[in-house]
Amino acid sequence: MRLRFIALAAVLVSLLSTGAEARVVTLHIQRRDKVLNGRSFGPAGAYEKLVGKVEFALDPTLAMNKNIVDLNLAPRNARGEVEFTADFYMLKPLDPAHGNGRLFYEVGNRGGKGMLRTFQKAKPSGDPQTESDFGDGALMNQGYTLLWMGWQWDVPEGQMRMDMPIASDHGKPITGLVRGNFIPNTNSPTQPLADRNHRAYLIDDPGSPDNVMTVRDRPTDPPKIIPRSKWHFVGDSAVAADGGFELGRIYDVVYRARDPRVVGTGLAGTRDLISFLKFDRTDANPLKGIRVAYGWGVSQSGRLLRHLLYEGFNEDEQNRKVFDGVIDEVGGAGRGSFNHRFAQASRDAEQFFNVFYPADMFPFTDGPATDPETGRTDSLLGRAASRHVAPKIMHIFSNSEYFNRAGSLIHTDPAGLQDIEPPADSRIYFVSSGPHGAGPFPPVQPAGAAALNNPVDRSPIVRALLKDLDAWVLEGTPAPPSRIPHIADGTLVPTEKAGWPTIPGVRFPVPYLKTYRLDFGPDWDQGIVSNEPPKIGKPFVGLVPAVDQNGNSRAGIRLPAIEVPVGTYGGWNFRSPSIGSADQLFGEIGSFHPFSRTKEERLASGDSRLSIVERYAGRDDYLSKVALVANRMVEDRFLLPQDVPDVVGQAAALYDWATQPNRK
Repeated sequence: MRLRFIALAAVLVSLLSTGAEARVVTLHIQRRDKVLNGRSFGPAGAYEKLVGKVEFALDPTLAMNKNIVDLNLAPRNARGEVEFTADFYMLKPLDPAHGNGRLFYEVGNRGGKGMLRTFQKAKPSGDPQTESDFGDGALMNQGYTLLWMGWQWDVPEGQMRMDMPIASDHGKPITGLVRGNFIPNTNSPTQPLADRNHRAYLIDDPGSPDNVMTVRDRPTDPPKIIPRSKWHFVGDSAVAADGGFELGRIYDVVYRARDPRVVGTGLAGTRDLISFLKFDRTDANPLKGIRVAYGWGVSQSGRLLRHLLYEGFNEDEQNRKVFDGVIDEVGGAGRGSFNHRFAQASRDAEQFFNVFYPADMFPFTDGPATDPETGRTDSLLGRAASRHVAPKIMHIFSNSEYFNRAGSLIHTDPAGLQDIEPPADSRIYFVSSGPHGAGPFPPVQPAGAAALNNPVDRSPIVRALLKDLDAWVLEGTPAPPSRIPHIADGTLVPTEKAGWPTIPGVRFPVPYLKTYRLDFGPDWDQGIVSNEPPKIGKPFVGLVPAVDQNGNSRAGIRLPAIEVPVGTYGGWNFRSPSIGSADQLFGEIGSFHPFSRTKEERLASGDSRLSIVERYAGRDDYLSKVALVANRMVEDRFLLPQDVPDVVGQAAALYDWATQPNRK
């Protein structure tokens, strides 16, 4: 590809490279502002904000682009390249020479931004402007350049987006089967075809016989076809049914769609933008001086990074390593719908949500493992390792990923019989009893959930692990050893053997996602779905962390709130009977079941867990124990010294709440 850069003053600088360097990237800077009116951030000095569009062009004939599904069917320019654009957003030192040479890229979750909230303790903002939007400035004080880019075409309005090309058959529309899947939680007259307010693929023909709606109660139940006369499309993105929809049941709508996006350009665009900013040394690059690049993604975005590594996109067109370090946070053991025809990148796969999408697919482990059903041996990092472009990688898990995201398969064999330790340049960190995403404090009972939310925040651990990753990459200081439950020592077990306590009104054992081998049809290896929904094969074997007498996970990194508890914390929460299927999990919402305050309350209720007054002599006794745990975490490099007040304060707030007479 060739390289061009359009500056704010609309001056065009076109740099055409030759030979092997055949790449094109154009940055259109539409806004260029000083951050906080030029306030200095430590040695890095003042920062500026660059906002605009990045323009890409891919050569479909290049070997590095051959595995982008349908790229060869997208429109081409006069040079035979496929063009597309994406939103980008950058915070950089005004003088790049004052930066620390690190580029930190967040794969935005469904088009959003979370980096400043996690790493700088800022309030959430899509376009940070104020002091509170930038928080404590921790990354900027160190001289990091921070970057975001849109990588999905279908995100809701107002989110960062990539305008992906549409594939066609020599100008004739391509059609195929697309599946909407929903489990109603409210009595809405309509339900969406797409996931979570995203854009849906266009309906080719509302009257097509391929359009089918089914309903069932559990994922593997035989589906019941709803007569075509009993339901209809509403506009181009929703459906309605006569008599409405029943709460807590699983509905599928398979319809013939047209105009598939070349979704794999999200992977290629990520590769090419990072590569350009890291390696280009011309004036076209506003970031000259970048030495290393780190990628961070949470949940869906962590799976995107796993997919990028698996499919070889950590190697650029000049065979150079793109990301030097990667943090996959709560991505689970899967990848996602990131590079196939009619892919819906927002879809995941949970215990009772988004059923049977291509998210949790073999292989799961960073190093080699063999599927006993197929005899196939593969690994997440196999391709990158063979090409010498594998990054240092950290996988961060919460408790939720073991119940909702096939978590155990990232470090066991597919049959769940033995542990598989990660390779030397991989680490897996389990944040014990933590939720997929921290709930509010004081705890509340979310609408549709059976229990209070889990408010425990793992962000201090993530901040420490970034520092550990940086030292690992640049100084060769090994990151702390993995902290995970194991089959061998009994801390990773079938859910019915987890050791659950007796908590009045709480259902045990907790259900977990059963990950099945899925057959999407004979052309799936080329990225084309012909079985929709897929045919269901034998399940992989999933396991969950064993718990102590308090109901909290025994293994992993135990924050003070978990090690010195005032209740049972989980990454799971049951559905409320009011929304149906009360024996199933409610998404990835965590749960909190506080201890009784006194022995008398405990005995009267039948709770097997000791009460708070039986555990601690008082608040000072509690806080002294919390401080010991926090200091041990600092020694183990799972907590930064400056974050000790945060975790102690969180534990103290939980204690104060749990001991009040009229807690709710």
